[in-house]
Amino acid sequence: MDLDRRIDELYALPLADFTASRNALAKSLSGDEAKLVRALNKPSAVAWAVNQLFWKARTAFDQLVKQGAALRDAQIAVLKGKEADVQRAAAAHRRALAHAVDQTKDFASVGGIHPNAEDLARMLEAISLAVQPPKHVGRWTESLRPAGFEALANVEPVARAGWAGRLRTVATPEEGTPGLRERAEAERKEAQRAEALQKRLDADVRNAERAVVRAKQAEKRAREGLDRAIENRQATEASLAAARKSAIEHS
Repeated sequence: MDLDRRIDELYALPLADFTASRNALAKSLSGDEAKLVRALNKPSAVAWAVNQLFWKARTAFDQLVKQGAALRDAQIAVLKGKEADVQRAAAAHRRALAHAVDQTKDFASVGGIHPNAEDLARMLEAISLAVQPPKHVGRWTESLRPAGFEALANVEPVARAGWAGRLRTVATPEEGTPGLRERAEAERKEAQRAEALQKRLDADVRNAERAVVRAKQAEKRAREGLDRAIENRQATEASLAAARKSAIEHS
């Protein structure tokens, strides 16, 4: 097996196994290869979770990248004065992003890791909207953030452009470009609604997690109370048996 394949396998491992496995691999090598492996950084929780999406749910990952490229192409087309349905592309990208975030959280949860959902969304968004793909996909070690204006570098707009919305960029043309301003405003409002919905969902998840913690604490207290009651009953029964024995001996 070549070294690249063995390094890929490191990043597909459970996060807790990374360091020991990396060190073991380095010891099995020599020279520059050993140095290369020893220098590999352990991923952050967010980066590790995204790596798992790439290695274990490639269809969801590829779909997100595909929709991100389609959204960027639509935005560039609008900036160049061409017709493009940015709203539709943005909606498809949002759906792919939401699905990818859910899948990533599921993989992380199985591994006992619970990365922040917003950080996951930002990193997956950044990957999907990147102008150039990274050299080593599936080996991320740090969180990434969306590129913003530089993602549309070297594009010559035919009108002044602005960007709005947390989950994607939206072109806002000058006065006089028919229909585009209305579309951009609709996109902005839709982004705000999506963000508000995501915040409510995140709050619901946090409330549910807190409720689970409280339930577990209540269960623990109930079990401790039951244990104490059993101990008290056993002590009472022992005392009663001793008293009966003593009464028989003295009768």
